[in-house]
Amino acid sequence: MNQMIENASPGLWALAWRRLRADRIAMGALAVVLLFLLSVLLSSTGLVAADWEDEVAVNYAPPSFVGPDPALAALARPPAPVPPNAFDPLAADLSALKAELAQKGHAAQAVKAATLPFGADKWGHDILKKTIKGGQTSIVVGLVAALVAVALGTLFGAISGFYGGKVDDLFNWFYSIFTSIPSILMILTVAAVLQTRGVLTIVLILGLTGWTGPYRLIRAEYIKHKAREYVMAADAIGASGWRRMFSHILPNVSHVALVQMSILVVGFIKAEVILSFLGFGVPVGTVSWGSMLNEAQNELILGKWWQLAAAASAMAMLVTAFSLFADALRDALDPKLK
Repeated sequence: MNQMIENASPGLWALAWRRLRADRIAMGALAVVLLFLLSVLLSSTGLVAADWEDEVAVNYAPPSFVGPDPALAALARPPAPVPPNAFDPLAADLSALKAELAQKGHAAQAVKAATLPFGADKWGHDILKKTIKGGQTSIVVGLVAALVAVALGTLFGAISGFYGGKVDDLFNWFYSIFTSIPSILMILTVAAVLQTRGVLTIVLILGLTGWTGPYRLIRAEYIKHKAREYVMAADAIGASGWRRMFSHILPNVSHVALVQMSILVVGFIKAEVILSFLGFGVPVGTVSWGSMLNEAQNELILGKWWQLAAAASAMAMLVTAFSLFADALRDALDPKLK
């Protein structure tokens, strides 16, 4: 008996994990994705980049590897103390008042840095901390919106593919409407209709417009699986339609939904950047990679390129790693591969 258990064939997920471990590029991409997710977790808990709004440097402070700007370095030094005026009868009282305020900490002036590791924006905010905080917004929007889109696409595809007939025609009609309009125009149209800005609004916009891809694939899988022997056997013993849909068929097509979610995360992160860049994204006071790129377009005219480089590099690194991992995951979960 024990020998039979040891010789049992590995399941789909065990085989997929074996293939992923054998792919060095996939494991490297997974490590990069996990690093970004760790930064999101640390940023959301306040352990990292909680003080990103502090003005710790002079305006447009360059990166440390570029070196300080002589004109800006003078602003980083605190002003020299002004000697009291001997002819002013209130000079002694003002000096005593300033000394008292200094003791209480109200007159202490922090020395602003002339350079930072990745520079500062026009307000003196640390670009590195701002990039980490902006990544929290962009990545959360991508993950949650992809989860909403895949959930809707799986639900609609399961109902459409399992029941067929007029139900299938109805969902295909909605699918045709959504796919007949270019995705970016659909996103901008929904954004203009909602007339509100915020993370929740972006999630709803992307989730309600991105379900068509998962719907098409899940519908095809349900049409194929509903005629399989295990589903017909479940029908013979009296299992309800919803039980057959979500207890029997769904576990066998869940890998399709997982791959679709990993693909949509990449697209939705880029869509959030586009929305924030065009002014339909996050509100004032909330930072994201898209809002950073929106600010950077004016800074680039002045020759301040570091905010653009930081946001674009972080987004390119995450999107590339997620795309490589999604491709490897799709190949690993393909049952036709050995």
